[in-house]
Amino acid sequence: MTQSENPTSASTPSIALQARGIEKTFFTTTPPARVLGGIDLDVREGEFVAVMGASGSGKSTLLYCISRMDRPTEGTISLGGNDLTGLSNAAMSRVRLLDMGFIFQQAHFLANLNVRDNILLPALKADPRNRAAVEARVDALLARFGIDHVANHGITQVSGGQLQRASICRALATEPKILFADEPTGALNASTTEEVMDALVDVHQDGTTIVMVTHDAACAARADRVLYLRDGMVVDQAELGPWSDEARAPREETLLRWLREHGF
Repeated sequence: MTQSENPTSASTPSIALQARGIEKTFFTTTPPARVLGGIDLDVREGEFVAVMGASGSGKSTLLYCISRMDRPTEGTISLGGNDLTGLSNAAMSRVRLLDMGFIFQQAHFLANLNVRDNILLPALKADPRNRAAVEARVDALLARFGIDHVANHGITQVSGGQLQRASICRALATEPKILFADEPTGALNASTTEEVMDALVDVHQDGTTIVMVTHDAACAARADRVLYLRDGMVVDQAELGPWSDEARAPREETLLRWLREHGF
């Protein structure tokens, strides 16, 4: 594992997401709480980046800001070279619908729709004129992630792991440029966590760009690169390289040692 603040090479892929000077201050407290202190971040196309740090370090706030689910106090963000910084809420909602996919700790599905329809709804909203193609894409995703047999089940009739795989399907159904995951295994047991991370690695190996916040070193070890936040700043990063099951044990051990050096 090598460590670098600005990894570059002649063969470095294009930048999928770029953030510069990202600050976030909450003025609802006295004194105001500065959560992010000016973060620069480049995420390469097809890269899997994990963000780690102690509770309160700003991990989720960073993810919300770079995806523009929340507006940073200062800084600029671009996706695929397109500036997102000054977009209106309506325009940004459209970008999130078409170009971004999201997976959260909780699935946030609609209780009155079955699993398939929960996945289908945002995909049809993104591409309403091509219903047949959208339905075919959703059905292919359901089969790919092994939940086609529960497609017509209600969301309370499936397991937590099946719901998170459905969340991955929903996130991919619009064929986004980048996938954001906020503690996607935080509410799952160990075996189900393994299933979900296997699915995310599969997605990444297809070329999908992923930014994932996690507190779990075993999950972070699946990423190409791990960022470590402390007090709202990226204080270090570790380049892990491509994941392989054969290298799991030494990779996890090396990452844990690196994290302990940072007081994790």
